[in-house]
Amino acid sequence: MAETNYVKKDTFEKMREELHLMKSVDRPAASKAIGEAREKGDLKENAEYDAAKEAQGMLEAKIKYLEGVIATARILDETNIDTSKVSILTKVSLLNMNTKKKVTYQIVSEKEADLKLSKISVTSPIGKSLLGKVIGDEVDVVVPAGMLKFKVEGIGL
Repeated sequence: MAETNYVKKDTFEKMREELHLMKSVDRPAASKAIGEAREKGDLKENAEYDAAKEAQGMLEAKIKYLEGVIATARILDETNIDTSKVSILTKVSLLNMNTKKKVTYQIVSEKEADLKLSKISVTSPIGKSLLGKVIGDEVDVVVPAGMLKFKVEGIGL
């Protein structure tokens, strides 16, 4: 996980809180569940023990992943964002050239992406295609559903 993860300060703080919760609450609870299952007898035929061990393994994987994301995180300050071109944290107004519908997306990190809130990941096909574009540029985007053609109509915060 060598790539940089760009996040806003509030997202970074939420990740730190989530990691702290997993380490201080969830990890001891998983150990306790394993201990209780172990006390119930033969470990070869103890489904509760197997389930507790599997849950612990999944928790440890989540902890390791989140530690990696936090270690490579770069906190972005919205006041330093250049709105002359599309970059992370900018809101981009687009005209879908095929349907003539207007849409607005905010380009965000993978951790913050939420299509319902019109926040798309910088690593998504649309996000990658828009980076560095300026108002008036036309962009062809290859998506699973085919080819989309957008025109950049506005860039802001």
